[in-house]
Amino acid sequence: MDQKRLFAAIAISIGILLAFDLWKRETTPPVEPAPAAITQQAPSATAPALPSSPVMGGEATASAANRPPPQRLQIDSPRLSGSVLLRGARLDDLVLKDYRETTAPGSALVRMFAPREETQPYFAQWGWSAADGRTRVPDSETDWTATGGPLGPDRPVTLSWENGQGQTFQIVLSLDRNYMFLAEQRVINNGGEPVQLLPWTRIRREQTPQVAGYYILHEGFVGVLNGRLNEQTYKAAKDEGEGRGGLALAQDTNGGWAGFTDKYWLAAIAPVDAAQPMKSSWRHTQENGQDRWQVDFATPAAMAVAPGATSSHSMRVFAGAKEVHLLDAYQDNLGITDFDKAIDFGWFYFMTKPFFYALDFLFKMFGNFGVAILLFTVVLKALFFPLANKAYKSMARMKNLAPKMQEIRERYKGDPAKAQSEMMALYRTEKINPASGCLPILIQIPVFFALYKVLFVTIEMRHAPFFGWIRDLSAPDPTNLFTLFGLIPWDPPQMLHMPIWAIIMGVTMFVQQKLNPAPPDPIQAKIFTWMPVIFTFMLASFPAGLVIYWSWNNLLSIIQQWYIMRHERAARRQEKMVGKAAAKAKG
Repeated sequence: MDQKRLFAAIAISIGILLAFDLWKRETTPPVEPAPAAITQQAPSATAPALPSSPVMGGEATASAANRPPPQRLQIDSPRLSGSVLLRGARLDDLVLKDYRETTAPGSALVRMFAPREETQPYFAQWGWSAADGRTRVPDSETDWTATGGPLGPDRPVTLSWENGQGQTFQIVLSLDRNYMFLAEQRVINNGGEPVQLLPWTRIRREQTPQVAGYYILHEGFVGVLNGRLNEQTYKAAKDEGEGRGGLALAQDTNGGWAGFTDKYWLAAIAPVDAAQPMKSSWRHTQENGQDRWQVDFATPAAMAVAPGATSSHSMRVFAGAKEVHLLDAYQDNLGITDFDKAIDFGWFYFMTKPFFYALDFLFKMFGNFGVAILLFTVVLKALFFPLANKAYKSMARMKNLAPKMQEIRERYKGDPAKAQSEMMALYRTEKINPASGCLPILIQIPVFFALYKVLFVTIEMRHAPFFGWIRDLSAPDPTNLFTLFGLIPWDPPQMLHMPIWAIIMGVTMFVQQKLNPAPPDPIQAKIFTWMPVIFTFMLASFPAGLVIYWSWNNLLSIIQQWYIMRHERAARRQEKMVGKAAAKAKG
């Protein structure tokens, strides 16, 4: 009875998961292909920084009536284009040259940052707070003067502004060949008195972005502070900031980094000097009913600049794609602690990241991630071959013993305890482990999940084609049985999405199941009968690369299992012939 209840519970659980999967696919609004790194409409003002840090709020506006339009400093590098707004020193216009929104020819390039005048503002900014309460500091309405340009690799640009009190503020911007900006904030004190200032850097999003909403993917605030990974979703940060003026996190740290992560894109701040004490803050406020989100770094103590002296402070801003090798290089070469954890490799990090490296190695050899997945599956099967071989041999023997097992059940129909005892005695005599058949499935589960994470979270898999109709291994197979694979001009609901590769997976799973011995318990047998159908529907909306992996793995298992069963049958026939010959010799 306990076993029946167990399998009944499993059946109900699978049914609930299937129902939830179908409901999720039906009710979740489709995610636009545009990057989540861009936010929605924003109001027109942010606040001057208080002495403690660059807090959020309404900024000072210019009093000049006929003010000329703001100027922009152009950005031109191998992987980025855009501009810096010189009014306020805001990096608010950034396009990624290597990535497009969809696989369609001529699709728009992914836009990382956008200015306030557009519908989805998102930007980085540098500034100072006056700790002495009297020094005039630049704000978001300050017009900076640029020397040099356009900004690009080996072409730094200096932004300058004089406050009329004897201090000159400078921001020296440089950019590498990828996505890392370096800003050196200088203060030249030509006045007659010392000044006390707090330099800061911030990244702002001015409305909650649309997130994918998957429980296996973190989107929102992220950072490694004092060597520890910190993550907060937008909802969690909002709840944490209630009653604290919107302050979701305030962390004193040495080095590290913090920012906003989306599925494939990252905007983050990292101090250049890992030994210098810094304060990182994560904030949320609302203005006119709109959410505002901010990550900032500031020095916890004021920076004193004596008359005739110059003081400087440097920060890095990363704004771009979360490429594994690139983040690793920044981690190693720039000393940015655990920068690769911006990619949500999850709890199976120790498996997921090596899996990525293996697939990437095979991709570089064969030029196709789909082929890499097939070859990687063969390697995994080879590694687990001895264990799987033992399991399949045991299953083959159990299938051959099916008549004897049925005879025992019939003989002790009224005495289940005795029947179980006789079964166990039969297993011992035949040297069979009835639980060994579960080993291939148990092994496959963590491998499946780790590969799922690789396909789902790494940008290298984004828009990676296979063959034929599969143009993006990280997206579901676009074909559908219910449209006769495109012959019927009909757009069915998501719950009726049944692609070719999911059907192949279901068929291979069914064939593999038929090679296994039938479960002795009727309830268990019914559950296993419906498993291929259940998994076919569940995996229909999974990334195509994952379904291809599962189908190919099933096919390899079928071949291995068929070979072992054939070998076992031949061995049994040989044993019988030897037994008959021995009996005849005795007689």
